[in-house]
Amino acid sequence: MAKRIDILEEKFLNTIKNNNLINENEVIVVGVSGGPDSITLLECLRKYQEKLKIKKIIVAHINHLIRKDSTEDEQYVENYCEKNNIAFYAKRIDVEKIAKENKKGTEETGREIRYQFFDEIMTKENATKIAIAHNMNDNAETVLLNLIRGTGMYGLEGIQPIEYNKFIKPLINCQRKEIEAYCQKQQLNPRIDSTNKENTYTRNKIRNIIIPELTKINPNIIKTLQRTTEIIKEENSYIEKQVQIKYKKLAPISKKCIEFSLKEIRIEDKAIQKRLINKAISELLNSTNNISKINIDDIIKMIERNVGNKTIKINKKIEILIKNKKIFINLVH
Repeated sequence: MAKRIDILEEKFLNTIKNNNLINENEVIVVGVSGGPDSITLLECLRKYQEKLKIKKIIVAHINHLIRKDSTEDEQYVENYCEKNNIAFYAKRIDVEKIAKENKKGTEETGREIRYQFFDEIMTKENATKIAIAHNMNDNAETVLLNLIRGTGMYGLEGIQPIEYNKFIKPLINCQRKEIEAYCQKQQLNPRIDSTNKENTYTRNKIRNIIIPELTKINPNIIKTLQRTTEIIKEENSYIEKQVQIKYKKLAPISKKCIEFSLKEIRIEDKAIQKRLINKAISELLNSTNNISKINIDDIIKMIERNVGNKTIKINKKIEILIKNKKIFINLVH
C-alpha cells in the first residue's frame, strides 16, 4: 500500500501547483534561518526536488550576530546542508551596528540585508526563484500590522504566494502549529529564536498578545483572516483591471510626463481617480513607496476645485501641474 502523504506536504505541493510557483529545471535559493518555518520549507523542497523537477536547491543563511546562539543556528543549517548535499552560503553581519549607522530599525535593516544577499546568490548561481518560509500566521500578522498602521486594499491582501515573479511562499497555506508538529514528526529539531517571545517589536506584540486575544473570540482567526485576504485580493484584482482599461483610454504616456483631461477624470468615481493618479506616479517612478495618502488627496482636491494654472511638488521627483483643462504629472530631474 502506498504511503499516505503528510497533510502539510500536501498543502505545500498544492500551493506550488495552484499558483505555478515552480517551473521545470529552476534553480531555487532558499532563505533558511534554522527555525521551524524555514527548515520545514527546506525539508519539503529537498524531499520533493525530483517530483517538482527542481534543477538545484541553494541555501542562504544570514547570521545577524544579534543572539548569543546565532553561530549555533548557522552551524545547524550548515550541518543539514552537508548531510543532504545541498549548496550552502552564509554571511555574518552586525545588523544592529548597520541599523544604528543608517538610523533605521533593526528589523528593516535585517530584511534589506537578507534580500540583498539573496540577490547576490541568485546572480552568482543563475537562480530563478527565492523561496521564503512565510506561513498563514505570518499573513495574519501582516494584515493586522498593516491595518494598525493604516492601509488601502493592497495592504489588506496580505502576503501573496508569489511576489515580483521571483519570491515564492510555498508554506503560505500552512499554520505555524502545523509546521511545529511537522518538525516534531520529522525529528528536524529546529532552532528556536528566543527573541520571538520578546514584545519589543510591533509584530511580536501582534503575535504574542493581539492574536491570542482574538483567538479567544474566534478560535479560527488565522484561517478567517486568510479567507478575508483572498476575497480582498479577488475584488481588488477586478477593480485594478477596470482601472487599467480606463488608464489606457485616458492617459497619453511619455517617459517624463503623464496627462489626463480634467473633464474626463472628473467623471470617474473618487476611488478610481485615486488609483489612476497612483498608477501614473508608479509608471513614472516604478514605485509609490514615498507617496502618501495625503499627497494623493491633495491632487484629488486640485482636480475637484477647477483651479486655473497651479503647480504643486509632492516630492523631489514628482510635480503636478494643472493647465489648459488638463492635469500633468511630471517627472522632475
